[in-house]
Amino acid sequence: MIEHIVLFKFNEQTTNGQKEEAMKRLRELKNQLPGILDIQTNHNFSDRGKGYTMGLTVRFESKADLEHYGPSDAHQAVVSYLKEIGMVDTLAVDFEI
Repeated sequence: MIEHIVLFKFNEQTTNGQKEEAMKRLRELKNQLPGILDIQTNHNFSDRGKGYTMGLTVRFESKADLEHYGPSDAHQAVVSYLKEIGMVDTLAVDFEI
């Protein structure tokens, strides 16, 4: 299995409502793309986040499923929305479990 972790940083104009919509769209990917075993996302409550205010974890069956996820139309549509609402940076880590 593969664990995919992403942290998101947004500009100050991005609202919590926009972030909630982004998280909803991210969660919906589980029903749109094969190989996703679990997907979780929520607001960061830690004071150690260094400006990253939202997190995502996606568990995949295989590396091939992760490789399909990134360029897929469904994922790219969510990425476009994230950029539209003011995403300014991400930090991603992938590892095998």
